[in-house]
Amino acid sequence: MSRPLNMDTLRQNFWKEQYLREKVLRCEWHRKYGSTVKAKQKAKTAAHVPLKLPTLPPKAPLSPLPTPKAVPSKAPSPALEAPIQPEMYPVPPATRALLYEGISHDFQGRYRYLNTRKLDMPERRYLFPITTNFTYGWQLGPPVKQELVSCKMCRIESFFRKNGAFALLDPQDLAL
Repeated sequence: MSRPLNMDTLRQNFWKEQYLREKVLRCEWHRKYGSTVKAKQKAKTAAHVPLKLPTLPPKAPLSPLPTPKAVPSKAPSPALEAPIQPEMYPVPPATRALLYEGISHDFQGRYRYLNTRKLDMPERRYLFPITTNFTYGWQLGPPVKQELVSCKMCRIESFFRKNGAFALLDPQDLAL
């Protein structure tokens, strides 16, 4: 919705005069006080001492501690240096090749790669559920197409819980 334009020549002349008055007032103020403000700013910057951090003396390199030669060297324990386990399975080469074919703007390249990766089930992409939300979709299998029941009341009765929101769930209602 546009704003009503209540401008006639009288109002336009009023605003033009107000604008010119403010402009002249600013110019007068700048002519009168501008030099003193610049002088104050220069004095302030001259008085400002820049912060200088102290320089640290160079550290002498630490000499390695002498190790006793009688003790055989131990291999690093596996508990300290555990190998980093990847979260995902490696991407198949055919799917990876989609990255380098075309650009996303043309629905190819990264766009097509991500869409094909999205179609894979989580069990085929990840080694294990990373977050607790993964457990909801883990090992569900392909979606099963169910026919809609034609009766409206049948749909309502099957959709809502019969025992309330805080009742214990029926094992048949759980996906896992």
